Amino acid sequence: MTTYGTIPTSSPGGGATASMEYISRAKATIKEGLGTRRPWREMFNFHSFGLPSSFPDAVSRIQINIAYFRMNYALAVLPILFLSLLWHPISLLVFVALMAVWLFLYFLRDFQLVIFGRQISDGVVLIVLSVLTIVLLLFTGATWNIITSLLIGALLVVAHGALRTTDDLALDEESSGLIASHAPAVPSS
Repeated sequence: MTTYGTIPTSSPGGGATASMEYISRAKATIKEGLGTRRPWREMFNFHSFGLPSSFPDAVSRIQINIAYFRMNYALAVLPILFLSLLWHPISLLVFVALMAVWLFLYFLRDFQLVIFGRQISDGVVLIVLSVLTIVLLLFTGATWNIITSLLIGALLVVAHGALRTTDDLALDEESSGLIASHAPAVPSS
């Protein structure tokens, strides 16, 4: 009996299953990272907006809101940066390429990075990728577009953070580290 034209259902080396496993781990990592995104309805609940009573109150609101809405703020600033690069196609291509590098070397990496026999920590990877991103984007000639878009994004984040009250937020104290620093010390008996 001949088997001409049949398609094998599994590969002997398991290459297809290994790549599918990597893709499923990547999806899980992305969902886990985006899992900290808060609902937009909660972020823009108009009943939760009001002027701060003082400057320290505004600073406290900004700190708590940044800790709570961190992923939402990042998702709001990145499109502003992306839109500012539309008039600089080379910068846009560099931006997209750098996003792929970030995904591969920082967000989706589940193995220890080793260069010349030395293990590289996540902090070093973060610093090197950050500097590389800034330098490459600034060399593309879109310096003022990038600076302006980041300032606009920062202004929007600070304005939202100062105007949105924090009374109705269920902030996880362990993940933010902000509330625990304001708690009074309990004397030992």
